[in-house]
Amino acid sequence: MATRAARTLAALLALAVPCLSSMASDAATITATLATPPGTGTARTVPVTTLRLTGGIETGDADRLRAILERIAAQGARPEAPFTTIELSSLGGSLTEGFKIGTLLRKHNVIAVVRKSDICLSACALAFLGGNLHHGASPDAHECNIEIGGKVAFHNFWLNRNGLREVTATDPVASRLEGFNDARGGASLLIKYAGEMGLQPNFVASIMGRPVEDFQYIETIEQFLSFHVCPLGLKRPSIDLAQQVANICRHSTGWPDAAIPLQALAIPAAQARQYLLERVQKNMQSVKAKGRLADQLASGAVMRVKDEIDRLYEDLRAAGVALPEIVGPTFELGRNRAGIYETLCYVSLSPTEPDNYDIVVQGPKGLSQPPNLPPENCRRLFLFDTKEIVNPRP
Repeated sequence: MATRAARTLAALLALAVPCLSSMASDAATITATLATPPGTGTARTVPVTTLRLTGGIETGDADRLRAILERIAAQGARPEAPFTTIELSSLGGSLTEGFKIGTLLRKHNVIAVVRKSDICLSACALAFLGGNLHHGASPDAHECNIEIGGKVAFHNFWLNRNGLREVTATDPVASRLEGFNDARGGASLLIKYAGEMGLQPNFVASIMGRPVEDFQYIETIEQFLSFHVCPLGLKRPSIDLAQQVANICRHSTGWPDAAIPLQALAIPAAQARQYLLERVQKNMQSVKAKGRLADQLASGAVMRVKDEIDRLYEDLRAAGVALPEIVGPTFELGRNRAGIYETLCYVSLSPTEPDNYDIVVQGPKGLSQPPNLPPENCRRLFLFDTKEIVNPRP
């Protein structure tokens, strides 16, 4: 009975806009291309298979993809890279099949990509979420998820009218009850899938609470971060460095109130390490370093010699003391609260490399690492305001 019910539910639930459902009626096409990964070219390089899924997502597509992934696994993969990548271009289709494809992508460590000329909607977008897991920074373009210009959007699922005619009785009450049970089953599957993908709790509420024709696109910095998605081709924001470090501080500390401006104080480059060491000196009891390093930190003589300051700074960082790596201009970020200035964090960032910056936060017991870390595969997201639209919808 359970298997029969699952088949019935799969036949009834769809994730394509009704006016587009005929465009997503055929099974998806899955193609494979063998290519040498970028930045390589040696004789020992293992070519990487890139998959591409296009067309409507229908029952059986996940099984076909599973067979392809198993064949690729049998050939071996680069140990330093994801298993493979898959480009997605689909208007949607079966809700349950989208879940199965997403689960496969996550299981096999497949990176999903939507190119700037492609659209990935509804069931495709849910499957896409299974391919957004990253294990660290990578220079390979194929390890980011959405090219700026690519469209990924979610919407509420709907019941397939043709399927309903086949499985519901002529009794209108029984038909309504059947439809309610199917909708409840779809909602349960969506909640379960969202939990497995590590999505925020409000994701399901946002999807279920909107009309079928109302799409939620991934277009703002906040959405890229909440979906753990990496944008490919995202340029550095045009705002000045002081605004960029303020955004880094807000993201890293979780200060949500943008109405309270943060003040960015530029620390002269020659004094940055000494200035930060003096901040650490004020909270000696919280310093992890003991013995010689602690004695040097407390020594006034050391703090008067630049070479000694630089050496002590790096030694303390190596010992685990929360000090930012100096990679460029360094700023102190703070705010006025009830007339009292409060320091929040210290940020050093490169003016030429948008992903290269470091931050520590100021707490009541001294400096510490920030509670929120940027995504390693796309650290530049923290340079933007959360509400900034970086991939506008059509």
